[in-house]
Amino acid sequence: MSVNERLYECEDPAVWRGVYGKYWTVVEAKFQEELPAAISARSERSLTHAELVKIMEWKLTKGKFRPRLQQLIGSNSEEAVQSSTSKAFGLLPDVQAAITELCKLKGVGPATASAVLVAGAPGEVAFMADEAVESIAELRPVEYTAKHYALFLQKILNKSSQLNKADGQQDWTPHRVEQCLWAWAVANQIQPSLFQEFSLIDATETVANQKPEKRKTADEKPSKRQKTERS
Repeated sequence: MSVNERLYECEDPAVWRGVYGKYWTVVEAKFQEELPAAISARSERSLTHAELVKIMEWKLTKGKFRPRLQQLIGSNSEEAVQSSTSKAFGLLPDVQAAITELCKLKGVGPATASAVLVAGAPGEVAFMADEAVESIAELRPVEYTAKHYALFLQKILNKSSQLNKADGQQDWTPHRVEQCLWAWAVANQIQPSLFQEFSLIDATETVANQKPEKRKTADEKPSKRQKTERS
């Protein structure tokens, strides 16, 4: 029996439910594997109109749903998409210049532009996912501007550099750091148990979450136990 046949032959609903729970994770993984490979295989890095539309669909699953953006993205011509994305990738490593170029397309702002760039240059760019940005205290609330994205990217670059210095594998990219922040934030919203093995609550957070001790007013008399202890 092949690996693919094993699930069909399985009669345990718990297994099926577990596989179903991973469905969108697999969909996303397949998309994020195929698109970068397709871009890298081209003589000049660029995106097609269909790929840009797909990126917008993917992006809208990551944060606030904005259906109007889908319509605007679809209104770009094939020629405009290929020309702008080709120019943008050519401007790297100047990420800000690349973002500015992509924002010339209808429906594309800094966040969507970062999603385009990360598909072809994950080692240089991080996707501006709402949850990832909000994971950094100084960057709340999220502002969808080139300036805010620049601040976010610098924070992510600093973190990836820090991790690579501490990790012998040295394979941390801005995109991987951003993915971790997003996964952590979303999991803690919908299924905190996924990461229960990692204890990241520090002493200051524990103290902050404790209820403050009730103060005695001048009119309150000490309890009998307190009187005894004070005597």
